[in-house]
Amino acid sequence: MSAADAQFGPEAERLLAAGRAAEALQVAEAWCARARTSVAAWLARASADMQLGRMDAADRGLEAAERIAPRDRRVAFLRGLVDQHLGRTDSSVARLRPLTAGDGADAVEAWLALADSLWIGGRTDELREELARSGPWAADPRHAMWVARGASATDPEGAATALRGIAESSPNPVLRRVAGFDAVQLLDRAGRFREALDLAGRLHRDGGPPFDVEAFLAPVRMQRALLEGGRWFTPQPAPVEGLAMLVALPRSGTSLLEQMLDAHPAVSGIGEYEGVRLMGESLAAMDRTGRALSQLSRPDAIRLQRAYLDDALRRRRRGARWMLDKTLRAWRLLPALTAVLPGTRCLHVVRDPRDMAISIHLSFFRPDRDGWTASLEMLRRVVEARESILPEALSTLGLPHETVVYEDLVADPAEGAGRCLRLMGLSMEDAVLRPQDNRRTVHTLSHAQVRQPINSSSIGRWRNYEWAFGPEWDALVARHEARRASR
Repeated sequence: MSAADAQFGPEAERLLAAGRAAEALQVAEAWCARARTSVAAWLARASADMQLGRMDAADRGLEAAERIAPRDRRVAFLRGLVDQHLGRTDSSVARLRPLTAGDGADAVEAWLALADSLWIGGRTDELREELARSGPWAADPRHAMWVARGASATDPEGAATALRGIAESSPNPVLRRVAGFDAVQLLDRAGRFREALDLAGRLHRDGGPPFDVEAFLAPVRMQRALLEGGRWFTPQPAPVEGLAMLVALPRSGTSLLEQMLDAHPAVSGIGEYEGVRLMGESLAAMDRTGRALSQLSRPDAIRLQRAYLDDALRRRRRGARWMLDKTLRAWRLLPALTAVLPGTRCLHVVRDPRDMAISIHLSFFRPDRDGWTASLEMLRRVVEARESILPEALSTLGLPHETVVYEDLVADPAEGAGRCLRLMGLSMEDAVLRPQDNRRTVHTLSHAQVRQPINSSSIGRWRNYEWAFGPEWDALVARHEARRASR
């Protein structure tokens, strides 16, 4: 062990174990600066980046570690996890599968990560083969969830019962939540709607302390107030070229639209890229949010733009001229987006608010970051806040945009996708209308749905839960219907 490893290693390990990732990152960066060839230093830095949701930074750090130690199992494991998150399923599987050899704890973790990659990547035959294979993972409590998932296609009732049992008895809160929401989806498909909604509510209540929805919506309220006077700042950097962004809430049809446009040879979906979130955090740290955006200097704006684009370009498919960012945070940060990334083409995606709300509420979201999904009341308030600024804010800020209504996109895919492509100066391609043929992995809750041909099966889903929606939703529904009628 080198002197630098002895100096920084224990502290980095302690902070990571305590979940204090930001502090751990500072220690790891100092460690890397002192010991550029220390694999442990790069692993600590990548682990901190992963805890902070900075997957592209973790990817860069692990590339450095792999150059130093190309056969290190710890490096291969973390690279497999990052590949999975970035939608590189083939690479993830290739890294993780060899690590399942052996009988130690690392083989168990590798197998569980491998199963996740196969599940997300739609490689169900390979997943069944893994479930039939014996190994130390079979004794791990998490293995039971994978057995149930594997049986969900052939025995959905049995799988739902098993998953509910895990959700009700496991001491692991993450496992309870993942298994529980899998059970919710199976109950919903079986037409057991009241059971599905009841279980979802219990899982949300088990998610931790109450979520402060007012703090979550504060940037939106400030944005609306400032925009009443028009744009109050002038973007300093040059307009970006070749960047489009989905401006929407989750479960509104963004995965379908992304998969359609990604099938165009000139467009590369880059997934739910964290660049906008990191940009917002940087602006907050500089005290350059809200009205203070008018004080953002040109050098700082250019630096932030470059930081966003550098990692976005790493994700772009070779040969594509356009990047499509599926971030679901941009609608809360539109002024910041304009200040740093002027010229971005924005695709404003909307869906019947009741369909969207029930789809969100019945799905797994992180309670610390997306706790507003825990009740239909909070969901309605978030949708109302979004509707209070969009799409008018895009026009006021001067961001070129199109509004895409999910129901209309499903009814006439060529028209909806065609408008999006024309916004990027592109013409229609036949492949855009066959998103089910797109082999790209979608690392979202919709990873299975987008492998199906375009269909209307999810339209009107809210009617199965009609008793859960009161007249307080009427204004939002009327606005959505008026938007559809005006197109």
